[in-house]
Amino acid sequence: MSKEQIRQVLKEHGKFSADIDSLADDADLYEAGMTSHASVNVMLALEDAFDLEFPDRMLKRSVFESIDAIHAAIEELTA
Repeated sequence: MSKEQIRQVLKEHGKFSADIDSLADDADLYEAGMTSHASVNVMLALEDAFDLEFPDRMLKRSVFESIDAIHAAIEELTA
């Protein structure tokens, strides 16, 4: 599981107006244009891509607000 894979999912499902490749790993994805609706699509795509399920406790904005935050959540779930 890499941040590059996370970026690819974001690129396909995040509906960003900005170029996702130009965003820092700690950049706020919501400020970059990701909507709440898009974040649900991103979450579902991440679950498919990494064969995992985000528990209810992780279904909050802070878990999906940056590539670093998503990476940390997935690492916790796959540890």
